[in-house]
Amino acid sequence: MVRRPENGGEDTPFRLHGDLLTTTLLAFLRNWNAYGYQLAQQLSEAGLPAFDSGTVYRTLRQLEKTGLVSSFWDTSESGPARRMYSLTKAGDVFLSSWIDVLGRYQAVLQKTIERMDSAISVDTDVEADDEDEPQGPRALRR
Repeated sequence: MVRRPENGGEDTPFRLHGDLLTTTLLAFLRNWNAYGYQLAQQLSEAGLPAFDSGTVYRTLRQLEKTGLVSSFWDTSESGPARRMYSLTKAGDVFLSSWIDVLGRYQAVLQKTIERMDSAISVDTDVEADDEDEPQGPRALRR
């Protein structure tokens, strides 16, 4: 759970949506074909934030409309036909470019974190040095 101050501090789940949901679904489909239900389960099992399963199906249909995934009705098992999704060549190219973008973004974040850690370290060192200095009126006369 993520604490969000804008709703009074209540614990609410962070929602997976947009490009993150799209690229995660494409990544799952890179290795095997799957039903929408299987993909929704996979998201949950991966430990990703809570999501609305209806959003997963809408996203899959949108991905199909844009040519990033394809689907067909699977009637091989007993029971009703189910829609099976697979990654298209265009979907694979899109996913590869996103992986590249995320790698570059990760590098930027890492550099930012390292700078912040360095700044915190310097501040901590300065504060530690200040603790060794004499305090009180005599310290002001230096």
